[in-house]
Amino acid sequence: MVTRRTVLAGLGAAAATRVAWLRAAASAFEPALYPPMDLSRFDTPVTPAPAEIRIGYASITWGGHDAEAIEDIAALGYEGVQLRSNILAEWESRPQALADLLAGRHLTFVALSSGAVDIEKAAASEIATHVAHASFLRAARGKYLQCTDTRPKRAVARADYERLGRLLTEIGKRTADLGIPLGYHNHMGTLGERPEAVAQILDAADPRYVKLELDVAHYQQGGGDPVKAIRSYADRLLFLHIKDVEERPGRPGGSGGPGGSEGYRFVELGRGKVDVRSCFAALNDIKFRGWAVVELDSVPDHVRTPKEAAAVNKEFLHAIGAL
Repeated sequence: MVTRRTVLAGLGAAAATRVAWLRAAASAFEPALYPPMDLSRFDTPVTPAPAEIRIGYASITWGGHDAEAIEDIAALGYEGVQLRSNILAEWESRPQALADLLAGRHLTFVALSSGAVDIEKAAASEIATHVAHASFLRAARGKYLQCTDTRPKRAVARADYERLGRLLTEIGKRTADLGIPLGYHNHMGTLGERPEAVAQILDAADPRYVKLELDVAHYQQGGGDPVKAIRSYADRLLFLHIKDVEERPGRPGGSGGPGGSEGYRFVELGRGKVDVRSCFAALNDIKFRGWAVVELDSVPDHVRTPKEAAAVNKEFLHAIGAL
């Protein structure tokens, strides 16, 4: 028995079917909302951005006369400056004034040399010292904090490298909270003198909080190849010290003091044994985007002023195409 409800339901289903058919037919003659696209280009990985290396200069050559260093470095056209913690005596209470001074000279405050981390001292005290430096650096609108270490006056064990790595990590965690990355500076006369020691320290440190501030001359003098180091630590480089070193035949071996008074000394770029040109080629190969700070501990033989030595270094960088 056919009821009125059955008839109406059948008519409704038929109408719905007809509407769906008409829509499908119409869509065959309409342009697609999103035209077909060639997605094959996405099969190739995105090429990293090209290298962008900015050149700064370290004030250490001026022997504590930092105001003069800032003026000379700016006058020579370097983009940034690295200062040492000795500036705190003058600027600690007024970091904004230092930031304004550097901005007025068009210099980026690339890094503050925070000094050495000593694993023989109380960890809390060491952490507090370097975090205070990071706090000042942030207030002065600086970028990076650099730490070296103090080599114990005793036989060194593997545990010392691990202890240093852990202590650097604790410092780095706290400076990271301030927005200041920490870079470990390999250095002659420290635990991080030789390449294998640098590797052990970095292995023991958390890579999220401890980067490498690679000094190419110290690495070379310590028995390493800085070009290989640039490639090996490509993902951990924070910034670099671009520097040169020469042997001093007839001198006793050893780490020496500033400038390398025993067995070697640091010299203007191009005068020593560091292949600076290849270092920059490696930085370009790894697409490094960051700062390379030229450093000369003191002017060899006192034959030039610090500014004249900085000019010599700049000429060399121009000659090899780094500037």
